[in-house]
Amino acid sequence: MADVEGDGNQSRTLKALLSIRELILEGVLAPGKRISELSVVERTGISRTPIRAALQRLEEEGLVETIPSGGFAVKSFSQQEVFDAIEIRGTLEGLAARFAAERGSSARLGPLHACLEELDEMVETAIRSEEDFSGYVRANARFHALIVDLAESPTLKRQIERAAALPFASPSGFVMAQASMPESHRILLVAQDQHRCVVEAIANGEGARAQAVMQEHARVAGRNLRLALRHEKALARVPGGTLIRTVK
Repeated sequence: MADVEGDGNQSRTLKALLSIRELILEGVLAPGKRISELSVVERTGISRTPIRAALQRLEEEGLVETIPSGGFAVKSFSQQEVFDAIEIRGTLEGLAARFAAERGSSARLGPLHACLEELDEMVETAIRSEEDFSGYVRANARFHALIVDLAESPTLKRQIERAAALPFASPSGFVMAQASMPESHRILLVAQDQHRCVVEAIANGEGARAQAVMQEHARVAGRNLRLALRHEKALARVPGGTLIRTVK
């Protein structure tokens, strides 16, 4: 009976976490403002206990922070903090690519090759529409996840998930922003060539090369951030873009 009750509490906390995260990413809960638990209860229909537990989890993820007067506020991020978050994620993914090259076997690379071919087709046919970019986001996320799985390191996987919990630090954080930027296709071609190179390095057991390419690949997100900061419409399409402090 206790196990059932525990599962129910975890389920309610997860529902609350997802609901609050959505409110933050959509800009409903503004950065720097204290989060009213009562207001969140009214918006979500979830009781205060799981709401409070969810806010504590979101503090661990870095989306909210405690404030001196008590409670939590939505955190805002400097541009340097965003670049640092992307660099940290890239460093961890680089290590995953090296582990994949050193620990993986060619027999396990089938899904990765298939995902690479799917991404090739998308890029070659020119991604332009909202639906095209959404499809690319899903395939790109799967590509990165497959490399992490090939690393065969649950410890590293947990750290990568933690690093990518900030939406703009995830592998696809800035992809949707490209839909409104004229440079989008050129950037996608560069990113796809890096995808191809890292798969080749993993298949050949070239750990150092796989690591270097994967780290450089993450920096494409940094390039996208610089472009998005010059295109207000593009930044608005970045999940959590409202949390990034811009210099006027």
